[in-house]
Amino acid sequence: MAFIETSPLTRKLSAFVALSQVELDVLKQLHRRRRSFVAGRDMVYQGEARQAAYILSAGWVCSYKLQPDGTRQIVDFQVPGDFLGVRSVLLRTSDHSFEPIGDIEAAEVLAEDLLEAFARTPRLATAILWAVSRDEAMVVEHLVGIGRRGADARMAHFLLELASRLTLVGLGTREGYDCPLTQYHLADALGLSAVHVNRVLRQLRERGLATFRDGRVTLHDYPGLVELAGFDPAYLDHGGPLLR
Repeated sequence: MAFIETSPLTRKLSAFVALSQVELDVLKQLHRRRRSFVAGRDMVYQGEARQAAYILSAGWVCSYKLQPDGTRQIVDFQVPGDFLGVRSVLLRTSDHSFEPIGDIEAAEVLAEDLLEAFARTPRLATAILWAVSRDEAMVVEHLVGIGRRGADARMAHFLLELASRLTLVGLGTREGYDCPLTQYHLADALGLSAVHVNRVLRQLRERGLATFRDGRVTLHDYPGLVELAGFDPAYLDHGGPLLR
């Protein structure tokens, strides 16, 4: 049982399917190649041909696309329990980069190890496919946010989504969570300027909805944030009959 308590991915998947001992053993094997990465140095580069994925164990990562003029668009943030680079294993080339935000720990999963795990435990493969599909659904939701939501609703939606993701792995609650992101990270991810991010966060604070200060997000009025964002957590589907 110690592995369930120490592995965010196992905790995440256990919320949706009762893992057997065989499945727990396979997950433990997937964590055996543990690596550390320092802040600011990409662990995977856009265009890199690498037959490996990663399971994030500790710390945060941002995934981003680099533009020809040197600017970047942050696509998403990864938190403990997330897979990184599964698509690059299947497509053979990474279509975006991963940069640690602070020092992180991750397990390297080679393509052959992942395929062997899927072959041995089809139900676990389904659970992992669910987790990866959920990540893709979040990217779609972010695209909708940038295209259709106002800045305040966009920020509120983002903070609520992080609360849900972190609560799932025991790193947050509806009241708040630690968050290492800077206003520049938020600006790149939400399609806003850093000045605009500062203004929106101040407005949320003054309205008594949320505060982001000193690496901590505090959600003062969760229902109010949900109403402002039009937040429907259905895209963060918490499992279904397929996984039971």
